[in-house]
Amino acid sequence: MPGQADESRAATTALVVLTLINLFNYVDRFVIAALVESLKKSELALSDTQLGALSTGFILVYMATSPVFGTLGDRKRRPPLVAVGVAIWSLATAAGGLAHSFAALFAARSTVGIGEAAYGTIAPAILADHYPIEKRGRIFSIFFAAIPIGSAAGYVLGGLMDQRFGWRAAFFIAGAPGLLLALLCLSLSDPERGRHDAPDLGPRLRGVATYAHLLHNRQYVLTVLGYAAYTFALGGLAFWAPTFLSRVRGMPRHEATVTFGAIVVVTGFAGTFAGGWAGDFMLRWTRQAYLWLSGVTALIAAPVAWIAFNSANRSVYLGAMAVAEVLIFASTGPINSAIVNLVSPTERASAVALSIFAIHLLGDVPSPPLIGAISDARSLSTAFLIIPVAILIAGLIWCYAAWRGRVKGEG
Repeated sequence: MPGQADESRAATTALVVLTLINLFNYVDRFVIAALVESLKKSELALSDTQLGALSTGFILVYMATSPVFGTLGDRKRRPPLVAVGVAIWSLATAAGGLAHSFAALFAARSTVGIGEAAYGTIAPAILADHYPIEKRGRIFSIFFAAIPIGSAAGYVLGGLMDQRFGWRAAFFIAGAPGLLLALLCLSLSDPERGRHDAPDLGPRLRGVATYAHLLHNRQYVLTVLGYAAYTFALGGLAFWAPTFLSRVRGMPRHEATVTFGAIVVVTGFAGTFAGGWAGDFMLRWTRQAYLWLSGVTALIAAPVAWIAFNSANRSVYLGAMAVAEVLIFASTGPINSAIVNLVSPTERASAVALSIFAIHLLGDVPSPPLIGAISDARSLSTAFLIIPVAILIAGLIWCYAAWRGRVKGEG
């Protein structure tokens, strides 16, 4: 039918455009991780604590503005909101190259968070309304596969540009493509909310009332708490890993960023896709498939990560890091699918916004500066040992949420 063909085309276009934007989202977010050592030795002379604070400033603004865009995303037309967000974060990324003080760089990186809040809260809700529940694990695995690819591209781009043209050029080049992507957003359709879901029988709430209602959804809250522990580990790892490989393992800076970038792109792509497809497949046997898969893979990843950060043997620590990354990324699609599936279609953007607020407040807001502070006080190798502990906590919470959902018949 023509109508179905048009809907399918619109869904595919949205998936392609939003995934491409997500890729550059993470290029802009992680380009700074490749520049840590250069910023430390530049005229800015930043300490490890200040470098970690750059990540925290971005995330604080990101999580503080996410609830605002979550509410707007549940009430207003969504593609223009996304377009505005993409334009803001792209301009702010480029502005980082103009900074001549810690305060200026902190302000530029923090402003990136405003733009990403608009995109990060609304894009998953758009995709959830384009595709039925039995396809969402796979669809989100495609969408979130942009995270490792974009992150790796940020490391590699930052490392190459820094080596050849200096750290300022890396910010300029990373920010430029977003302005074109913002224009592409305006061509996207805005699907009817809940079009592929059962009739919504939940309360029609607005603003603060929506967030209060979400906090009474116990399985949603547990899922987000596990996600916060996961984000604590992943945020600290993503920001400090190239520096860890360079400073602790003795790799040249360029080699460290490219090596870690290659690990992230390969393992992230493989893990994200495998997790998304496996989660959808497991739905045949249990409604808690996404949570079980996320929890079990995290429990396995924790001891592997511990080996990666304790071994001085290059083959062992790179191999263990690769295995741990595959297992960590396997939960990316499933856990985000679980979040949108555990709530009403009319509160999805708000649920994603509250999730963003919580996972960053408890996750990668404290982890990069905490690792930096422990590094300043002790050593970076000692600081890295908190990462596998956080992964273990995430796995335990998710397994408990899955068990509780099975017992209570939730979700």
